[in-house]
Amino acid sequence: MKDCIFCKIIDGEIPSRTVFEDEQIKIIMNINPATNGHLLVIPKEHMTDIKDTKEEVIMHSLKVIKEVIFPLLKERLNCEGLTIAQNNELGQEIKHYHIHLIPRYPNDNADFQYNKDQISDLDKIFNKLK
Repeated sequence: MKDCIFCKIIDGEIPSRTVFEDEQIKIIMNINPATNGHLLVIPKEHMTDIKDTKEEVIMHSLKVIKEVIFPLLKERLNCEGLTIAQNNELGQEIKHYHIHLIPRYPNDNADFQYNKDQISDLDKIFNKLK
């Protein structure tokens, strides 16, 4: 896609700090990291969100995260955990599917708290979902 910042990164029009790359994905450092080592997994083919992302790309991304990236983060940055996140539509700033890899450290102050006052009755939600 012509105006997509991630497509421009994939095409080399915009420089990036690439940690891993193969035929399907590119993994780069996030320029606005939540913690040290915050990475983005970006498919090379433009896909907007999880609804139109090919299953093989998602599975390949998770395999690389599990077998290559998480061990690398643990070994080189001594992180103790990893938060994996992605947004769709609401909250998705760049409309090119991507996965956030946020290394976790003791007292890292990465804040993923939820406002429990805004959560509806769990039984009602459960009944809607089952």
